[in-house]
Amino acid sequence: MLSKEDYQKALDWLFVQMPNYQVDGQKAYKPGLDNIRKLCDFFGNPQKNLKMIHIAGTNGKGSTSNMLASVLQEQGYSVGLYNSPHLVDFTERIKVNGKNANQSFVYDFIQRLKTLPQDIRPSFFEFTTVMAFCYFLEQKVDFAIIEVGLGGRLDSTNIIMPMVCAITNIALDHQNILGNTIEEIAKEKAGIIKTEIPIVSGDENPAVKDIIQKTAAEKNAQFIDASELKCNLETDLKGHYQKKNKRVVLGIVEILRKQGTGISSDALEQGLQRVQQNTRFMGRWQKISDSPLLICDTAHNQAGLEQVFSQLEELPQYKHIVLGFVEDKKIDQVLRILPKNAQFYFVKPKINRGRHPKDYLNLLSEAGISFEILDSVAEGYQMAKEHCKDSEMIFVGGSNFVVGELLGILQ
Repeated sequence: MLSKEDYQKALDWLFVQMPNYQVDGQKAYKPGLDNIRKLCDFFGNPQKNLKMIHIAGTNGKGSTSNMLASVLQEQGYSVGLYNSPHLVDFTERIKVNGKNANQSFVYDFIQRLKTLPQDIRPSFFEFTTVMAFCYFLEQKVDFAIIEVGLGGRLDSTNIIMPMVCAITNIALDHQNILGNTIEEIAKEKAGIIKTEIPIVSGDENPAVKDIIQKTAAEKNAQFIDASELKCNLETDLKGHYQKKNKRVVLGIVEILRKQGTGISSDALEQGLQRVQQNTRFMGRWQKISDSPLLICDTAHNQAGLEQVFSQLEELPQYKHIVLGFVEDKKIDQVLRILPKNAQFYFVKPKINRGRHPKDYLNLLSEAGISFEILDSVAEGYQMAKEHCKDSEMIFVGGSNFVVGELLGILQ
């Protein structure tokens, strides 16, 4: 039987051996599909024997893919779900019907890594992608929902031939890799569009819509404008931004119905209402306690944070806000949109790319806010708890890693 120690050692080895974008940043990013093709070929091309749905976008990929998984599960299908990054445990990245990948499978798969030929040196994401494909094939899933890691055109997941693609939205993020304008980023994301494979687009920006629609036309792919769909169905994911993601799910379901999946109205309605129950999705406007109110959200770029901060402003409670960022975030832009009537606790995420708030102390001092600087998420959360009255609230966010650390603390 696999011990916790052996499992952790294998994971530690994987993180050391494989360049990981989430931890190490741009130096770990390996664009292009040659390496993932070699890797998949070595493992027998499992992706060729799976029915897949491919989801890209700057924000909303995780929410959209989890909502869709929940709908398909309600219809009685076995559903594989590949998301990144994980928040607490590596196995969150690879799920079947809401259950994390088996640790023994992960351990055994990491051992196989040591047998790779010399000419295949995968990144962390490339390796976890083929791991997901192999796991879903072993588990005999009916559908596998695959979230793009970064961008689209050159992302490792773009090796797949899906039943339908979706692009949730486009915003400025990872400009050092994807481009400096919305249009450049849209072209990278539109790189997931395949010949004669339907594409669902959720962005309302006419420039973005035009790029996706033109790419679809070039590929003879059906284009579905989800931004024009009406969705009055409720979801248990309570972030206001989920309204747009729900419409993308609706567009995907429309295509899947035409492809014979038989998704009923009841499955759609109940699936949207039971996302957290069905998929164990975490970190999106997640309410952890009521007294005091504690909410966390993984929004980490300006577009995502604007929506989250706007929703925070609607809450009447005085706010204690714990925020941390990674190196490539434009702190000055974030500081301009911070909620008013709040005490802030700026912290350093516990990863290589985590940015210590001392580095942007001058910006904080000029922002006209009340703040504390702490060395860790744990210290920031503890101070916020000590200062927060039961009638007030705590919000924790700014990065996937900040939220992941919080959830790890609370486990």
